[in-house]
Amino acid sequence: MAGGLAALLLIATAAPAATLVARLGDGRVLASVPMPEGEGWCILWRHSVQGFEVADCYENRGGRMVLTQSHQPDFAAGLGHLPGRGRQVSDGQGGYRIEDMDEPVPGNAYALRPGGMGVDHRIGWAGGTVSLSAVAARQRVWLTLEPAR
Repeated sequence: MAGGLAALLLIATAAPAATLVARLGDGRVLASVPMPEGEGWCILWRHSVQGFEVADCYENRGGRMVLTQSHQPDFAAGLGHLPGRGRQVSDGQGGYRIEDMDEPVPGNAYALRPGGMGVDHRIGWAGGTVSLSAVAARQRVWLTLEPAR
């Protein structure tokens, strides 16, 4: 009986998985990455002027796409911290992270137009990386966190 109760509790508390999907406007899927509850991914790219890597990081929280942090190695053009939007901390290497952003993304989706390979927009997660620039440079790509099917 005790073993059955434990199994029941695991089933009752297990959060549903979701899938991070990158697709073109015509519906073609460029990437599909299983994204369990509490797991995350980052959109990575090289700053077009300064050349350093920038990262915006997200997490699956209860099936919601949530922006959690941003890493920016300096205050280059177009980058910076907005007071009241997360907490700015040093990255220990001359740059900074904006942590505790905790901003749900409306509709669990947003559009991104990846730059060319010099910028190399990528999706990075614990299991790997995929270059959106390599397959869809200068095209509108929709990033969506979709419920498991």
